Amino acid sequence: MQMSQNSSSADEREVVRLAVAFSGGCDSTALLHAVWRAATTLGRDAIELHALHVHHGLQSAADDWAVHCRRQVVRWSARGVPIRFHLRRLSLQWVPGESLEAAAREGRYAALADMAAKTGCNRVLLAQHADDQAETFLLQALRGAGPAGLASMPREIERDGIAWLRPWLDLPRSAIEAYVQRYRLSHIEDGSNADPRYARNRLRHRVLPALEQAFPGAVAVLGRAARQSQEAKACLDALARIDLAAAGQGPGALKVEALQALGPQRLRNALRLWLREASDGPVAGEWIERLSLEMSTRGGRRWILQGRQGQGRQGGRLAVECHRGSLRIASIGPAEVGEPSGAVEHAGSCLRVQGPGRYLLPDWGGVLEVERADSDGVAWARLERVELRSRRGGETFQWATNRPPRSLKKQYQSAGRPAWARQGPLLFDLEGRLLFVPGLGVDARCLAPIGKDQARLVWHPGTGDPDPSA
Repeated sequence: MQMSQNSSSADEREVVRLAVAFSGGCDSTALLHAVWRAATTLGRDAIELHALHVHHGLQSAADDWAVHCRRQVVRWSARGVPIRFHLRRLSLQWVPGESLEAAAREGRYAALADMAAKTGCNRVLLAQHADDQAETFLLQALRGAGPAGLASMPREIERDGIAWLRPWLDLPRSAIEAYVQRYRLSHIEDGSNADPRYARNRLRHRVLPALEQAFPGAVAVLGRAARQSQEAKACLDALARIDLAAAGQGPGALKVEALQALGPQRLRNALRLWLREASDGPVAGEWIERLSLEMSTRGGRRWILQGRQGQGRQGGRLAVECHRGSLRIASIGPAEVGEPSGAVEHAGSCLRVQGPGRYLLPDWGGVLEVERADSDGVAWARLERVELRSRRGGETFQWATNRPPRSLKKQYQSAGRPAWARQGPLLFDLEGRLLFVPGLGVDARCLAPIGKDQARLVWHPGTGDPDPSA
């Protein structure tokens, strides 16, 4: 009876699924081997071990590296706990002028996260060590980073349900190399790790050895500095959350007046956390500085974040909008910056609307969205050919059939439309009648009768930093 209970308990014991990021280099080879040895000691039923390999496609030898890693896993699996091998090939979207290292790193972590999620692993082990941490700290310091950057690599962090663990962050490179020699582990030598064109390689091969010679124990000291920066960052983030809560004005909105009352240092600290959590990573200091100086309790302004820092967590670009004393983060979705789904034909300043869809107008900095409507729209026949014009002064707009026409300036002011919502083309029919105004809609004098086949128009400003005085 007792044996039956023990057997049942063993069967019901949850198996730990563990993944190791396995490039095949010295560090990741040692880590995977050490985890495999520990798992073999614990038994086959205790740990389900996965090796995650990312093929960047940047070097001709990458195919050979993938083969090497797979063979290594097969050899070890035959002598102990099985290791499940997973391979992901990347097609990097790298923009010239941006960091290839950053693009490769972002692609690698995205691939690792996806593989871990699909294998059911909520823990991924990374092989970074104390020397890597010292290099990261120095790189961030040389870039002028604050506490968030100097915090370098955390020992443990959770993102989207996956815990990223660095168990060897206090272990020097020399100890890992000694482990590899002891067990005679075969590993890959990536020639790019010696390329002096990369900043990290220059630090690794030139700066850190000189520092260790001049200041013995420098790597360990820099690691302690990184940990102290992590503590400082945590304190600053806690203060920022208090300030953001006090400045809150409804969902996702902040009161500009309350932010400005914080003083310049706390203001920038609060904005830094606010933008970092909304975007796909830290936002450059110049954007924080610009936003803190240019936001106002009066007027309207829109800033579109550029580069990788302007990427939202859910995709698309991010914009910060300031209007009527409130600050908000807006996501510029596919309707604003994506490829057009409708047919468009330009003839000078004219546009042919040939059906529902999104009409990309790069010269005007946005997208005209056209969709079918039952009311409050324009007859399709009037959209077969329309003229695009800038504001010239003197234009009038009628908001509704029971209200008189007024100047565009007065209508914008009455509707409370910010400056960025006013940017875009005015649409006229071939007889010179105003059909549509960005930020206001269809002129009531051109509304199609109810029941008639008609279209609704929406303007999406997609790019540019409008003149706040507009």
